[in-house]
Amino acid sequence: MNKRIFTALFAAAGILTAAGCSGGSDTAAGQTEVNVFIAASLSNAMNEIAEKYEAENSGVKIIYNADSSGTLQTQIEEGAECDIFFSAAEKQMNELNNEGFIKSDTITPLLQNKVVLIKAAGSSVPVTGFDSITEASNLALAGEDVPVGSYAREIFENMGITGDIMAMDINEGANVTAVLTAVAEGANEVGIVYSTDAASMKDKVEIIAEAPEGTLDTPVIYPAALTENPKAGSDETEAAAAFLEYLKSDSAKAVFAEYGFDVQS
Repeated sequence: MNKRIFTALFAAAGILTAAGCSGGSDTAAGQTEVNVFIAASLSNAMNEIAEKYEAENSGVKIIYNADSSGTLQTQIEEGAECDIFFSAAEKQMNELNNEGFIKSDTITPLLQNKVVLIKAAGSSVPVTGFDSITEASNLALAGEDVPVGSYAREIFENMGITGDIMAMDINEGANVTAVLTAVAEGANEVGIVYSTDAASMKDKVEIIAEAPEGTLDTPVIYPAALTENPKAGSDETEAAAAFLEYLKSDSAKAVFAEYGFDVQS
């Protein structure tokens, strides 16, 4: 397999993506910072939610670190300061919880998503579904430690097409946004992302098909929880708890639904 590794840099207004969140509870303006590690596919929705929340809570600043859930997990394990972890899969949340990095009683399965196969808008690539991906000349696929990449590999395995897919020319993305960007910009003919990602670039990409029924045993659940942050002061801890509660509110649910997520609680 000729696998070319690529990483797309991305940014959304108001979203900070970094190797880890900065330390310190208070900004120069006296605001309390809440460090929130979010799956890359949540960036657009969470940016809007932060704007709404900060408008109603002037003393709080939400700082996001957006990347693949696997990368975020590693950063937390290595000591990056984080108050809330919002993952695109239960696997990373469960592992961090087992390692003592999560406040177990705060874990909440907030959202559900769908895995889809996409192409560039207007593309004539002769791919009609997951069973004909090999008709494309190449594929954008997230790494196996990225939730959407793990889900994709589970689909391939259940369809019995793993060998054929892995023999393709594959560009391995660092996160779902990298895969989306590769297809949108024409670097790859097809790619596998979440339906919400495809919807965020509906003028540049088209959904070819959703994962066939019965091919994904693992639900695409997005859990959120408070983390054990020994560097946080009481103000930061309380602000983080309040923001997590806000993510469960009707106001936040409406934003998630607007971006195509299925709200679970």
